[in-house]
Amino acid sequence: MIYRKWSLLSSTAVVTAGIVGAVALGDLLFNRKDPYPVPELKKDNALSLKCYYLSAQRLRSAFHTFEVLATSPRHSNPKSTNVPSHASLDRILTIIKFLKSKGFSDSDIPKLTTSCPKLLSDLEPADIGPVFSFLATDVAASTHESCGLILCCPDLLFSNVDYCLRPTLAFLTSIGLKRLNSPTNLNAHLLNTRVSKFETKRDFLRSIGFTYDESIKACTRLPAIFGYSIENNMAPKVEYLVEGMQRSIDEIKEFPQYFAFSLRRRIVPRHMHLMQRSVHISLKKMLLCGDDKFYAKWK
Repeated sequence: MIYRKWSLLSSTAVVTAGIVGAVALGDLLFNRKDPYPVPELKKDNALSLKCYYLSAQRLRSAFHTFEVLATSPRHSNPKSTNVPSHASLDRILTIIKFLKSKGFSDSDIPKLTTSCPKLLSDLEPADIGPVFSFLATDVAASTHESCGLILCCPDLLFSNVDYCLRPTLAFLTSIGLKRLNSPTNLNAHLLNTRVSKFETKRDFLRSIGFTYDESIKACTRLPAIFGYSIENNMAPKVEYLVEGMQRSIDEIKEFPQYFAFSLRRRIVPRHMHLMQRSVHISLKKMLLCGDDKFYAKWK
């Protein structure tokens, strides 16, 4: 038991968390822009009163950083006795300061490191700096938007700007997608998707009867299609449309959102319900409305 407790306290994650907590707490104590100013007092008791005036919320934020990193299963290894070197600690501290300089808050740091542990591996600010420049310049994202995109998809930080991010952005803008700077989960993962994957989805649509322009239009109307699996999502739905529902591919051209609905939970049950009542309606009318409205209308 003693060994286990010491192992946990000596793990890299806990030491790292201590650094993050110390940085956060230091900022709280000595930030010149403190919204809770301390009145003029004698020099020997000014610091103690300043600590007293710090809000509980701000202190909780500092220690939350320590707690999340220290207890995260992705970071802590109870059997590990490896203590990071001074060089590693300096590098981690540098990365944390760099991220905060780019607009990330104390509460953002544990989110990043928990979802992307390699952020605290052998990494220097120079390695991820180009990504921030790309987001600010090419994507025209503000500081807040850049942080939001990275929080949605931390792997953006490890994508090569010239060989991955910039070609992807060029492809997305070429098919008409706009406002990619908006910090949504979809935009973040689209920006981190390779062009070859986009082309695979486009080619699949062409293989089932779409023209080039029609495939581009469908992708523009449903950008999430780039994240769908052909084998497990798109192909089975096309097969059921043609063979199970006896419908034309033209209906998908008119309503590409068909791919966004669950085959088992919505498409098949609603088709069977309508078929039993000898009712034929468009895919849009069949799928868009909620269950209550659909089953109330087609009793």
